[in-house]
Amino acid sequence: MGKKSVADFIITENISLNKDNYLIRLKSPESLPPIKPGQFVNIDIKNSSEIFLRRPFSVFETDYKNNSISIIVKVLGRGSKKLTEVKAGEVLSLVYPLGKHFTYPSPGDKVLAVGGGSGLAPMLFLARESGLPAENMDIIIGARSATDHIDASAYNKYGNIYFTTEDGTLGTRGLVTHHPLFGELANYDKIYACGPEGMMKAVAREAKKTGVFCEVSLENLMACGFGVCLCCIEPTVNGNLCVCTEGPVFNINDLKWQI
Repeated sequence: MGKKSVADFIITENISLNKDNYLIRLKSPESLPPIKPGQFVNIDIKNSSEIFLRRPFSVFETDYKNNSISIIVKVLGRGSKKLTEVKAGEVLSLVYPLGKHFTYPSPGDKVLAVGGGSGLAPMLFLARESGLPAENMDIIIGARSATDHIDASAYNKYGNIYFTTEDGTLGTRGLVTHHPLFGELANYDKIYACGPEGMMKAVAREAKKTGVFCEVSLENLMACGFGVCLCCIEPTVNGNLCVCTEGPVFNINDLKWQI
């Protein structure tokens, strides 16, 4: 990990993507350090007497020319709901960039990226930053229903995007692992996933069966981002580790998941 900073970012846009997801763009007062897919920021939620801890959000996009980043906020609780109410011109305190990033694919790799819920952001960020031609990057995005999906068409130039919905209203019906591509895992060199724990465990289970390299980005509660508060401990083969400092990205072989 590189140097971490605390800075006040100015909100430039807050765009509703659907009923539960918002795109928030924030401008830094100084030049951005390198930020890589899988890393996150910890945001102080202001003007709330009920919210004391910072909330972690994966970085979705970076714009080094304009010193700005964007995040996708999915409403999951009081903190995320409060954050979706911010307006352009307001200021948010960020600790950034935090955590370890995904291992970049090698040139020529065939990659499968799987995102669900708030885990969509780092998967699209990875697709954009991978350096791979679009035909080498397959992206499965899972959600409950078509209305839960956001418009990801801008990322078609970075990979082949496929959708799954539990109710069958868009793409393949069922969970992400029900997509036909999971019958072809031996064709991939690397698999990446971020989303609900149950989804990531299902992806990890299939990857282990095939023996394909697989990394996941955990979404444990991360209040401090420095490994001090011990909110985000995860059992691994190397002992109990803080996800905020030793992760959030882990190789599935290092996790003590019962899969």
